[in-house]
Amino acid sequence: MRERVILLHGIWMRGFMMARIAQHLTAQGYVTEVVDYPSLSKGADACADDLRTRLTHYSDDAVHVVGHSLGGLVAMLATQGDAPHGRTVCLGSPLVGSAAAKTLSAFAPWMMGQSRERLLSGLNEWRGAREVGVIAGRVPFGMALLLGGLDGDNDGTVSVAETRLPGICDHAVISATHTGLPFSGEAITMTTNFLRGGRFSPAA
Repeated sequence: MRERVILLHGIWMRGFMMARIAQHLTAQGYVTEVVDYPSLSKGADACADDLRTRLTHYSDDAVHVVGHSLGGLVAMLATQGDAPHGRTVCLGSPLVGSAAAKTLSAFAPWMMGQSRERLLSGLNEWRGAREVGVIAGRVPFGMALLLGGLDGDNDGTVSVAETRLPGICDHAVISATHTGLPFSGEAITMTTNFLRGGRFSPAA
């Protein structure tokens, strides 16, 4: 039986954002499933509950999850307790909270819908059984430029520091913007490596 990969887009986006990485993983032999979820109307925590329920229905050898931005937070929330065997990769996810979300909250909190509180708070640490890898971008071109910028290395929306969550097993920083991460050949290759062996560098 083949291994499955569920792919989750970020806030304001739809499943097509994950099409390139899904196509690559399918070619590598994985069963891929791109999930559209209501990032605004339902919120990250409720969507994580839905994903957790979905995960219990699979009988695959392993069920991995790859999430971009908010999708990574949804993946982490869904798999922090009992979950099928598998690994999780987060692409540009503000796992410890988002400074851009905090700034946006001051004048347009409605733009983040029901996911606002989770974007502000993030997570404290990772204690789940799954191996988690995080890829951050360092090309600072994106929404944050309109909000006054971000401190330190960032991808234009999320800072590298915001992606560093205690308890994850691998972290990498690449030359990509926030929106560009799911389309980056380097990120896609590293994601594939992690799903196979739990590290972004290929096994020797």
